[in-house]
Parts: sequence; C-alpha cells; structure tokens
Amino acid sequence: MGSISEKFKHFRLVRKFIYALVGVVSYPGLVFVNSLKISGTENLEKLPKKNVLFVSNHQTYFADVITFLHIFCAVKWRKRNRLGIPFYLLNPFTNVYYVAAEETMKSTFISRLFAMAGALTVKRTWRAEGTEVRRGLDPSDTRKISTAMQESWVITFPQGTTKPFAPGRKGTAYLIKQLKPVVVPVVISGFWRAFNKKGLRFKKKGSLLSVKFKEPLVINYDDSIDTILNQVMDAIEQSKSYMLKGRHHLMTALDK
Repeated sequence: MGSISEKFKHFRLVRKFIYALVGVVSYPGLVFVNSLKISGTENLEKLPKKNVLFVSNHQTYFADVITFLHIFCAVKWRKRNRLGIPFYLLNPFTNVYYVAAEETMKSTFISRLFAMAGALTVKRTWRAEGTEVRRGLDPSDTRKISTAMQESWVITFPQGTTKPFAPGRKGTAYLIKQLKPVVVPVVISGFWRAFNKKGLRFKKKGSLLSVKFKEPLVINYDDSIDTILNQVMDAIEQSKSYMLKGRHHLMTALDK
C-alpha cells in the first residue's frame, strides 16, 4: 500500500489531466466566443501557498469556477490580467479547491467528473416552509474545508446561490473567524448573460465577462460573525448598499 503522500500525488495527476481537458474545451468560449476582461491578478502574485480563501459572487454553477482555474494557471505561468495562449494547461495550477453543493456535483456525469478537479462538496443550508433552519456549516463540511485550507487555496461563494444580491451564508464568516485566512474578494459579471445556469451552454455570444480580484481584506478576526459577513458581502459588491446603488443607476437610466 502506498503512502498518503503518494496517493495525494496520484490524485494531483488526475486533477492535472481534468484541468487540461476542461481547459481545452472551455478556453474558446471564454476568449473567442465571448470576451474576458481580467483585472487585479497582481494581488495574487505574492499570496501564501495555503490558508487563502477567495470569496466571490456567483452567476453559474461551473463557468465561474472554470474561469478562476484558467486565471490561476495563467498567473502561475507569469501572465498578468490575461490568459494568453493556454500553454499553461501543459502544467496547470492545482493547489486550489472550490466549495460546491453536494447535490449539484452528483447531478450529472460532467459534474461528477469536474468534482474530481477539486470540489469540496457541502450540504446546502436547508429550509422549512421558506425559512432557513440551519445557518452554519455541517461540522464534517467545516473539517473538510479546514483540511483543504491547511495545504491549499479555497474558492467559496458566500451566497450559495446564483441569485444576485442574495444574503450571504454565515458559514463563510464562521470559517474566516475560525481559520483566520487571507481573504481575497472577487467580483464577476457577465457570466449569467453568456452561459446557462449550469455554465456549460451559451446563452448569448459576444458577451463581456469580467473577473476582478481585489486586495486581501483587512479583517479583525475578533469581530462578530455578522460584522465579518457584512464586510465580505460589501467587498464582493453584493450587500444591500450595492443593491440600492444598482436600483438608483437603473432608475436614473430610465429617466434619461
């Protein structure tokens, strides 16, 4: 029987293969069919190799994450704010995991395959008669994410849904308070317009896709869960104040 490290190395080889396969298939849709604008990758260049949490708004099940993986691979190959020719798929960056709903990753063969690329599957917060009942992460889910953070980067979507301006889940704030990671906010746009909800089919070609990496947050880990969550939601531009700004801009445009 091989050692744990040997098994892990073998798993990394599987992930590299899946990254390359998914990357080759998805690259044309990001660069040629649509237009991808990347900014802020200079904020990734000096990050530690572990205990980094990327928090982002969410617009599709898979296209968002696939794009992040492309960008991380490109940054590894010293590209800044662009993908360039995808030679990076020859040796992709695999030191990253992403948090995804368990039922989503088990729904199709494609999702199960993509789960092998580094999904940390968690149980959704469940609801009873329209009311959220369980607000925190399941303890086993917390341990799973904590273990990944000890050796890698992790991507999570605090809203847990593709609906814009949905409230953030407190589980993200619990993780930040407990693990004290470097927290990098990411703001994406255009994916909902370009792809279907699963992010595997085109809805509107020629769309502008935008991914913006902000500077790591300065967080007081002694703050309350609500305070930390509010800080995260504001950073990914999904807070109530941003929703009101959006409505104001819409009303102004209609008045013109």
